[in-house]
Amino acid sequence: MPEPFASRPSPKLVFGPGVLRELPALVREAGATGVFLVTDSGLIRAGHAARATALLEAAGIPVTLYDHAHENPTESDAAACRDAARAAKFDCFVALGGGSSMDTAKAANFLLTNGGAMRDYHGYGKATKPLLPLIAIPTTAGTGSECQSYALVSRDDTHEKMACGDPKARAYAALLDPELTATQPRSVAVLTGLDALSHALESAVTSKRNALSAPYAEAAFRHLAAAVDRVISGPATLDDRGHMQLGAALAGLAIENSMLGAAHATANPLTARHGVVHGHAVALMLPAVMRHNSADPAVAAIYARLGALLPVGPELAQAGPTKVGPYEDAQRLIAWVEGVVRRSALPPIDKGALDIAAMADDATRQWTGKFNPRPLQAADFVALYRHAFGNEK
Repeated sequence: MPEPFASRPSPKLVFGPGVLRELPALVREAGATGVFLVTDSGLIRAGHAARATALLEAAGIPVTLYDHAHENPTESDAAACRDAARAAKFDCFVALGGGSSMDTAKAANFLLTNGGAMRDYHGYGKATKPLLPLIAIPTTAGTGSECQSYALVSRDDTHEKMACGDPKARAYAALLDPELTATQPRSVAVLTGLDALSHALESAVTSKRNALSAPYAEAAFRHLAAAVDRVISGPATLDDRGHMQLGAALAGLAIENSMLGAAHATANPLTARHGVVHGHAVALMLPAVMRHNSADPAVAAIYARLGALLPVGPELAQAGPTKVGPYEDAQRLIAWVEGVVRRSALPPIDKGALDIAAMADDATRQWTGKFNPRPLQAADFVALYRHAFGNEK
């Protein structure tokens, strides 16, 4: 008998090179007449915000531009965006950028329409009033936030990441234009690509996995695995960027229906305590978590199935023959992931400065860890960090 589940609806997805031109029509379709455009300074310099603004204004849709979205937005960032939105006349949010722009727009939407502070929405379904429509336009291929009903916002005091979700917060539509990802620096493309890959692999095996999330996760993995090595080696083609962007969005849909696991639970303390960029942190932890989870026969079978989708490369050949058993075949997938992370040439971190005990304690309170297929206690998180970084204290 398949596992019981209740699906969450998807935004309207519009995918293809050049589909940014559909933005004015989508605003009208959402019943809106004015836009509050949330982005960051980098996308101002890249010219994407100007293109979006020009398209909207040419269609007679006034635009208020807010370009102060920051990486890992905090409660203060959400409040600042809300304050700017209060002074504007509009009836539709447009988020242009990576996950931070989308999280900032969603958070401001909560506060503008429902009041209070972001910590009031920590959890799911706590907004009592309607939110304004949101159109999400990712310019990176990573977070999949365009397909999720959550805003990730850090507390100002503890830096804990709060997942603030509500069905009303999901985007009305997501515009997936791979041309917009061409301007991202290679370092950003690598880190967001690793993040997207972790989303596909974690959502495939969580304790909440189900008959709807599984095909999303597998399709996401197919697209990402087809292109991630060329993104790492650079330069990626438009076809590669399309695979990555669509894979990231599909992984976002998988997360929406099955959540994430311990790789994210262990990555967040690395970011909060030591400033390790999220994509870097989750890539460092993912192989150790996968090896831990592969001891579960059901998880090993899923890893083996995903590994069968890969071409045979050096890591797979070294990992041993196929058709030995689910556990052995799962190790082949993990070896491939380790190879992807190694080829990414991520900058070294000071392993000796890591407070593993404190990070493990933090990890026990991360919401994503609750959905890991193998339950974890503080001692298990310590073991995962030591596996990833050695025996540092």
